[in-house]
Amino acid sequence: MSELTRETAQAPGVVVVGAGMAGVQTAVALREQGFTGAVTLIGAEPHQPYDRPPLSKAVLLGTAEGSAFDVDFEALGITLRLGCEALGVRPGAHTLDTSAGPVPYDALVLATGAEPIRLPGTEGVPGVHLLRTLDDAERLRPVLARQHDIVVVGAGWIGAEFATAAREAGCAVTVVEAADRPLAGALPAEVAAPMTAWYADSGAELRTHARVERVEPGAGDAAGTVVLADGTRLPAGAVVVGIGARPATGWLAGSGIALGAHGEVLADDRLRASAPDVYAVGDCASFPSGRYGERLLVHHWDNALQGPRTVAADIVGAAAGEEPAPYDPVPYFWSEQFGRFVQYAGHHTGADTALWRGDPTGPAWTVCWLRGDRLVALLAVGRPRDLAQGRRLITSGTPMNPRLLPDPSRPLKSATTNPH
Repeated sequence: MSELTRETAQAPGVVVVGAGMAGVQTAVALREQGFTGAVTLIGAEPHQPYDRPPLSKAVLLGTAEGSAFDVDFEALGITLRLGCEALGVRPGAHTLDTSAGPVPYDALVLATGAEPIRLPGTEGVPGVHLLRTLDDAERLRPVLARQHDIVVVGAGWIGAEFATAAREAGCAVTVVEAADRPLAGALPAEVAAPMTAWYADSGAELRTHARVERVEPGAGDAAGTVVLADGTRLPAGAVVVGIGARPATGWLAGSGIALGAHGEVLADDRLRASAPDVYAVGDCASFPSGRYGERLLVHHWDNALQGPRTVAADIVGAAAGEEPAPYDPVPYFWSEQFGRFVQYAGHHTGADTALWRGDPTGPAWTVCWLRGDRLVALLAVGRPRDLAQGRRLITSGTPMNPRLLPDPSRPLKSATTNPH
């Protein structure tokens, strides 16, 4: 990309598609790393760019009006084009097609995130909600305020967080999950098992092995009745669907940009897509991890915060002949649910060895996953120190002592093969 230099660049410069965390941080990182050319941030929603995690907490419960990023785009010389939908890319012409017309680019950054999976057959049914956007949260806020009976479909991270907020608001909550346990897609059965009790403890009902057959409309804007496959009928003033998300990349069809099995953009270890001068970052992209020896698709906030620095470094360093370090983070996320602070760092598979620290029926415990003698992941419930130390141990690849590791009174950093 010889057009782009540290000192000077002519428009069109860098165009970033997606005004969530990954897109905003990419635009900001370009300026922080000395890029002086044009930077345009394109967002499909009309709102000022905002952060998503507060939507399932403070915004939903009315303790915050919004979660706009504290970024002075004008002072940074970043052009915002909001309410502008990306429709396609023509890499050969270095052109992005949008609802407002074609936009030329020197470099294009795809940061369109993920979109929620809809419950089949509920399109247009009153009272059926998703929770992904600021508008979704605004529509749900009065539902909670009226203390409706609420059925949550899906006991994953977002389902648990919404159920938590709904119980705090005084709603009766039933969570239905097709699998045999909560967080079935993220955690093995023995780790998810103790979390099952959290629902009852909070006053929410959890129904597992429960598939939704249909949602019958009620009167006005109420959902009416959720009918399960076994014939059970659950009355519902509102239904909130949290059954997962998929990369928002359908608009790239016909572009020639390579996509993976989940529809994600296949990026390399510098987050470059298969087309020249195109990058992909955040929820819409997977990347090869040297640390874990496989391609990772990470749908979490921290990935959208970290990845943009690599993208900006590659764009800024291109003309100078500099190659940024490969993008190979230790994935991290957190979730607040049912009065507990849950954190996870790393990446584990079924072949890794799980070791427990603490009693999983108690308020604070950790699960560590070892691959050989190396810590590759850990889940910490109410043990933030374990998480902080464990994240550093994963990063450094320090050999661990599996005999010392399970002792919850011992700091994790001293449970190594050479604790002194």
